[in-house]
Amino acid sequence: MWDVIFILIALISAVVGVIGAIVPAVPGPPISFVGLLLLAFCGGNEVGVVSLIVTGLFAVIITIVDYVAPVWFTKKAGGSKAGMWGATIGLVVGLFSGVWGVIIGPFLGAFIGELIVKTPPAKAIHVACMSFIAFLLTTGMKLVYCIVLLVMIVTESWTIAWG
Repeated sequence: MWDVIFILIALISAVVGVIGAIVPAVPGPPISFVGLLLLAFCGGNEVGVVSLIVTGLFAVIITIVDYVAPVWFTKKAGGSKAGMWGATIGLVVGLFSGVWGVIIGPFLGAFIGELIVKTPPAKAIHVACMSFIAFLLTTGMKLVYCIVLLVMIVTESWTIAWG
């Protein structure tokens, strides 16, 4: 009985994790990891301690990089705090505008933030591009991790359910 519940929650976690890899407000890697962790409590599982430790560490590292990379990229591009705040605000506003809003929001936010503090337009575009690159890199990294865990969870769930 508990195995079935854990498997269902694990599968839901894996799917939500993949969605969270794209939607910034949802922490995809930790949610995906919780799904794998739940399978470790099922009878007949093949999830080892080493796998849990490695995937757990990756979840932590990816989550930290996801928060640090945009700020670091913006700083490296010579961006101001206004550019960093703009990228963050653009991301939040973009969440309510669909997929394109999430993709374009940080770019426009960083660009507008830099223009507000009188950054020359060419430099503001450079800062916005770096913010956008950071977004793409971290999203790609989260997506790969969450898809790998989705495959692991589906495979392990199949093994547990069907032996």
